[in-house]
Amino acid sequence: MPPAHPHLAALSVFQWVLTFLFFGLFFTSLLIGLLFTSYWSVTVLYCLWWLLDWETPERGGRRSDWMRRWRVWELHRDYFPIKLVKTAELPPTRNYVLGSHPHGIICAGAFSAFCTEATGFSRTFPGLRSHLCLLSGLFHMPVYREYMMSSGMVPVSKRSLDFLLRGGPGNALVIVVGGASESLDCAPGEHRLLLQKRRGFVRLALQHGAALVPTYSFGETDIFRQLRFAEDSWARRLQRAFKERAGFAPCLFSGRGLLCGGTASSSSSWGILPFAAPITVVVGQPIPVPRRPSPAQEEVDHYHALYVAALRALFEAHKGHCGLPPSAQLVIS
Repeated sequence: MPPAHPHLAALSVFQWVLTFLFFGLFFTSLLIGLLFTSYWSVTVLYCLWWLLDWETPERGGRRSDWMRRWRVWELHRDYFPIKLVKTAELPPTRNYVLGSHPHGIICAGAFSAFCTEATGFSRTFPGLRSHLCLLSGLFHMPVYREYMMSSGMVPVSKRSLDFLLRGGPGNALVIVVGGASESLDCAPGEHRLLLQKRRGFVRLALQHGAALVPTYSFGETDIFRQLRFAEDSWARRLQRAFKERAGFAPCLFSGRGLLCGGTASSSSSWGILPFAAPITVVVGQPIPVPRRPSPAQEEVDHYHALYVAALRALFEAHKGHCGLPPSAQLVIS
């Protein structure tokens, strides 16, 4: 069903994409530019605040339930649309480490489900506080850091995650396990994950006794087209080198124009607005994990295998309901 206000919904997603791509760079440039004007004091005052508040992102952040409930996020949800599906109870009497798959280009499903109340996270999982964990360097960008923290985002650094998991029960840390490297391989109709060698999130769960929960965002890879390069090409090597130094991958992707049709099949134009492909974020059943402050590698491997098996089962159980053909396969490398 199309959104009740399609133009407003498209604008809400357009501003979100612009924020994701340019917000940090814009305010960094603005504050530097103000130094050479009569408004130089604005930059000085903000920098003083920035230094005093430097550790806040790694100490739980500063979430705003008011911002998470903005009407603009409901429009964002309706554009695709995005739906949150619960398969099991997650009692707020313990902490959880949620693995989010796949990364896609821009994590639209994870943002809507875990950084806003548009899909009803607090109603679906009462008592839980969701925290989407992002690249730590993003929280060094002025003003952008305030925006991210208000939505409940936190750095994915060890210090940040340990702080939340030590802070009592009821925290759900959402880690996009495949990270930026996985974004280089996403394409419509494909379901490819980087997971076999990603075991840090399992070790983290063991160290704190937090239950592991697989989640899968069906449709996440359908909202953009991407120009992919061969593994042995110079362009791919350049992308990997940039990712190693900057922390994120420079994907060459396209969507639709703001005034064009909404689906990939109905639009041959180029733009940065995602295609309106349905996204269903399915939250799986928790995998109980014992507390092991110094887990042995065998334990990490054991619970990683349990997690991979649970993720595969989740994909197979829900792919039909989410519009995928019976032949759709989850490829884990």
